[in-house]
Amino acid sequence: MEIKVPSVGESVYEALVGKWLKKNGEAVRKDEPVCEIETDKITMEIDAGADGVLTIMVPEGATVKIGSVIGIIAEGAAAAEAPPPSRPEAPKEAPPLSPAARKLAQEKGISPETVKGTGRGGRVTVDDLFAAGTGDRGPGTGKTEELLKVAAVESGEALAPAPPSSEGKGEAIAQGFSPTPGPRSPVPEGERVTRSPMTPIRKRIAERLLAARQQTAMLTTFNEADLGRVMELRKKYKEHFQKKHGVSLGFMSFFVKACVEALKEYPAVNGSIEGDDIVSHHYYHVGIAIGAEKGLVVPVLRDADRLSFAEIETAIAGFADKIKANRLELSDLQGGTFTISNGGVYGSLLSTPILNPPQSGVLGMHAVQERPVVRDGQIVARPMMYLALSYDHRIIDGREAVGFLKKVKEYVEEPEELFLEG
Repeated sequence: MEIKVPSVGESVYEALVGKWLKKNGEAVRKDEPVCEIETDKITMEIDAGADGVLTIMVPEGATVKIGSVIGIIAEGAAAAEAPPPSRPEAPKEAPPLSPAARKLAQEKGISPETVKGTGRGGRVTVDDLFAAGTGDRGPGTGKTEELLKVAAVESGEALAPAPPSSEGKGEAIAQGFSPTPGPRSPVPEGERVTRSPMTPIRKRIAERLLAARQQTAMLTTFNEADLGRVMELRKKYKEHFQKKHGVSLGFMSFFVKACVEALKEYPAVNGSIEGDDIVSHHYYHVGIAIGAEKGLVVPVLRDADRLSFAEIETAIAGFADKIKANRLELSDLQGGTFTISNGGVYGSLLSTPILNPPQSGVLGMHAVQERPVVRDGQIVARPMMYLALSYDHRIIDGREAVGFLKKVKEYVEEPEELFLEG
């Protein structure tokens, strides 16, 4: 049977063959993942449709159209009769050589493949070539001595420089030259820069981030929240919550609930612009930015206002599992009206989140840090978090943006009502 690239959405026309999980000629079982493909929106696995032997038709890194055949599975008897794929014998890899050692090998007619390298990373040194050619290294003179010096500098071997004479030192310094050579990079010259094409997802991320900066009037307002009450509630109910719902009680559910309530009071933050129209959404589909191996993805909590704390935490954990298993679907990413991004999980203390078009608002959470604050005239240490709201100033006025962020701050600083209702 044929392995085809599946359709993952109306706007997706091609995919990148990211990684084959099985080798050419290897036996596979039905429903076993055999390949990863990447589109400009998601990374997903393709499963085997039957038991058999895999024949790879398209190599990793190739871009193909949706519906293209990228592999074949020989089923049943055909699989048993299928001959193993021929694998050409790989040529013996030549050992790494310094330029001086390579030149010396050519002069002496020594094949580097027959010499065991003793330098760093198995590199064949000039000493190795002398030992292979003469059984010993004699005193070098003329050109050979110069080659030894070059090889010693390149491989880091000990060749102590002669102490500079006081007569020549002053002249060298006057001309701007150092009497001793500086350290050389351990990375070979040809490997100091690598170039690789962007994956479809990374291309899409780059396009959307650039569009957000060029096509919106983005502005950011900041505030900070005392997370003391939230942390107390988590500590008090965390064990019971875990036992009852099978999922941990995190910070995100508090912020989802707080944002939903704030969006109800400031509906412009939940809207968007389409052409010359302002689109007001009377539902709350909150996107949760999650860092994945291939890039940032934003799965959406649909109708977040109807979800309990447990349902929010369970849904987020489910998204994380889907991302790890490359099972995230295009429908998981569509339809968001507002986004929350938590840079604090990576240690970020303060940042400016970028809008996720066509949405008009994104909340940035950051690391919780003990900081001195004034409470009732006294300086005390409290667990504080900086909050950042980036918004499209074309649709959201500063008054609304500041008011929205202040509401979020108030809800997370006094979360009992949210928690009890949820």
